Amino acid sequence: MKVPKSLRLLKQLPNVRNSSSRSTKPLKIVTKHFEEISIPVPWGHISGKWYGPKHVRPIVGMHGWQDNAGTFDTLAPLLPSHLSFLSIDAPGHGLSSWLPAGTSYHSIDLVLITRRLMDDYNWDKISILAHSMSAINGFVFSALFPDKVDLFVGLDVLKPPVRSSRSIVDALAERLESTLKLERRLKSGSEPPAYEWDQLVTRLHEGSNKSVSLDACKYLLQRNCRPSTHEPHKYYFSRDNRLKSSLFYTLHQEVTMEMARRIKCPHLFIKALQAPYYERKEYFDEVLAELQQNPLFEFHEVDGTHHVHLNEPEKVAPIINSFINKYRPL
Repeated sequence: MKVPKSLRLLKQLPNVRNSSSRSTKPLKIVTKHFEEISIPVPWGHISGKWYGPKHVRPIVGMHGWQDNAGTFDTLAPLLPSHLSFLSIDAPGHGLSSWLPAGTSYHSIDLVLITRRLMDDYNWDKISILAHSMSAINGFVFSALFPDKVDLFVGLDVLKPPVRSSRSIVDALAERLESTLKLERRLKSGSEPPAYEWDQLVTRLHEGSNKSVSLDACKYLLQRNCRPSTHEPHKYYFSRDNRLKSSLFYTLHQEVTMEMARRIKCPHLFIKALQAPYYERKEYFDEVLAELQQNPLFEFHEVDGTHHVHLNEPEKVAPIINSFINKYRPL
C-alpha cells in the first residue's frame, strides 16, 4: 500500500513524548502500540490509528472539530485490553484527505463516513466513542441507524445544539462568504504562517480557550502540523483551513427530541463540568430527560475542561471501561 505523503511528513515532527512544554502538571501516559491505517474513500483516504488485533471489531474513536485522532492518545492505553480501538481522522483533519476543491464541510459528513467505514470492513454493527463534534454525529447516527449501533459513548456534547433563527441565518451568510475567501487563499498555493514549536503549542492551547492543556497539545499537533519548507525549524498548521467555515446542523429542538426517542442502543454520556453547554441549558436538559427513558442510558459528570478525556484520561476511563465491559465483555 502506498504511504500517504502526510504520513511520511509525520516522521519529521518532534517526538511528542520527549518534547517539553510549560504545563505545570505533565501527563503520565503509558504508551501502547498502534498501526497507522488508510481507508480508501472516493476523494482519497481516511487515516486512523488501530490499537490491538485486526481480527477484533474495534471501538471506533471520533474526534472534535479541528482536532484529530491524537485526541485519544492518552485514553487509548487505558481502554479494555480485550478489544481493539480505531481512532480516525475526519476528512480535512489530521492525516486524512481534504475534500475536493469547490466543496464545503458539513457536520453530517462524518455520519456518512461512519457508514462507509462499516461497509469497508463489512461490519453489521459499530461501537462509537466520540468527542464534541463527533459526539453530535454519534447522536445523529445512533438515531438514524438505531439497529447498527451496539454501544455509543459521547463525550461532553450531548446533541446538535439548538440555535435561534437569527443566529442560524447570520452564521450561514458569514460561513458561505468565508468559504469563498478561504478558497481564494488556497488557490494561491502560499504556505500558511509558520511558528516555532513552543509558539505552535501556545496557539493551539489558547485557540481551544485553554481547554487543551499545554502538555496535551503535542498529541494533537503530531497530526496537525508540518515542517515549513521556507523557514527551518518552524511548523505550520496542516489541517484544511476550509474547516473554519464548516456548516453545522440547523435543527430545531423538536427534531433533536425525535432523534433522542429513536436511540435504543446502550448509551453513555459524560459531561465535563468546566465546559459550556453550547446552547441554552433547558434544551440540553429536555433531551437528557428523554434519553433517560432508555433503560440502557447512563449519564455521568466529571471535573475538567472540554478536553478532559485528553488532559486527564484517568477521570473518564473507569466510567467508560465499566460501560464497555458491560456491553462488550471479554
